[in-house]
Amino acid sequence: MTRYLIAVVLFALSQPVAAQSPMSGAEFDAYTRGRTLTYLESGVPYGAEQYLDGRRVIWAFDGNECLKGRWREPEQGLICFDYEKAVPSGPQCWNFFETANGLRAEFAGESDGPDLYETRRSNAPLFCPGPEVGS
Repeated sequence: MTRYLIAVVLFALSQPVAAQSPMSGAEFDAYTRGRTLTYLESGVPYGAEQYLDGRRVIWAFDGNECLKGRWREPEQGLICFDYEKAVPSGPQCWNFFETANGLRAEFAGESDGPDLYETRRSNAPLFCPGPEVGS
């Protein structure tokens, strides 16, 4: 009986894990709204984003000026962000996955982009130093 259980466990471990589906827009909104998430790329700080009501966001690359924007779901599981004053302009699209350690985001653009990992979640607003401070 023990050999049978060991064989079953080894077989199960050798099988590929089913691909996880990206979060839907509703799932992404429920997870992020009212929070500020900080992301890493390959263990290095990448940026942070504050998620507001109405699918509005404020994004800042690590140490840079904040950009206001909005997100949308043009197709199931694809979350696209459009930011004011962004360079390059145009949507930045991602697939988000919920993991035991937070969100994982896979870039879904034409070029191979980074995978981002949530490293911190806060209810505090994003700190935005820069030219619009005090205006």
